[in-house]
Amino acid sequence: MRIGLLGASAIAPDAVIRPASGRDDVTVSTVAARDPDRASAYAAEHGIPAVAADYAALVARDDVDLVYCALPPVAHRAAVKLALDAGKPVLLEKPYAMHAADARAIVAMADAAGLPVIEAFHYFFHPQFQRALSLVADGAIGTVVNATASFDAAIPDEPGQLRWDAAQGGGGMMDLGCYCVHALRSLLRVEPTIRSAGGVFRHGVDATLTAQLDFAGIPATVHCSMLGGTDRVLRLEGNSGRLTLDLFIAPHRGGRLVLETAAGTIVEPGDARSTYDAQLDHVIRVFRNEEAPRTGGADAIANMVVIDACRAAAHT
Repeated sequence: MRIGLLGASAIAPDAVIRPASGRDDVTVSTVAARDPDRASAYAAEHGIPAVAADYAALVARDDVDLVYCALPPVAHRAAVKLALDAGKPVLLEKPYAMHAADARAIVAMADAAGLPVIEAFHYFFHPQFQRALSLVADGAIGTVVNATASFDAAIPDEPGQLRWDAAQGGGGMMDLGCYCVHALRSLLRVEPTIRSAGGVFRHGVDATLTAQLDFAGIPATVHCSMLGGTDRVLRLEGNSGRLTLDLFIAPHRGGRLVLETAAGTIVEPGDARSTYDAQLDHVIRVFRNEEAPRTGGADAIANMVVIDACRAAAHT
């Protein structure tokens, strides 16, 4: 499978280039960026053999089987249309779209083309999160009565940083909180309503945001911050136990799964293989028609609905 990169992005080396370099069935063949000089420098730095003149030229190339789009959310809908019109499936960086309306449009285009547009929630594909899904579904902690998920990071507030640019789809909830929402929705298997939300705002984006959600009677808290901190914890309290993932975004960096019940405490270290390797495994299987996409589609729409609602509530 030959991958073309839309955007000379900071995330692509971790998300695609390094995982692909360890395999003999995947290559990164081409990159395109708004600035051709930047694309050429990026290709030289990362050993990418070709540079396309623009995004349209990239998706049209015969040596591109799948498009990885790491452009800002505001550009996702148009970029996905280019790829699908060229007959290419897409791995689309989170969040899926600028808002739920664009997510619905992307899903409609993908359905019409008969091609997958997979959302790059890399954590979801890692064995640790799959283990958490199984434990909750099997009743390891009984009935869930409370849930929390948080993701803090220090994102420099400086010119050119897209996460601080509202027009590009920036903000803590779009960049960080989207993981928390997705993880809780995946584990609790029901769509939430928003009870309340608030945050700290700069430049028209949420620098921090905390939302109180209700998952069919299960209270949950989602918190994210671009102002610093290291909290990246997912915790579910049940009526007969507690499940904690203390670095759920990146378990391969030392994150543990901790299961506490009356029978005792089980601590499972994260598999050393990266979440991005696990994601690429899934993408390849989807490309080969060996399994259905596990993100994107209706799941992506539902996630954007919650993100939109949290942001709207925080602004009121």
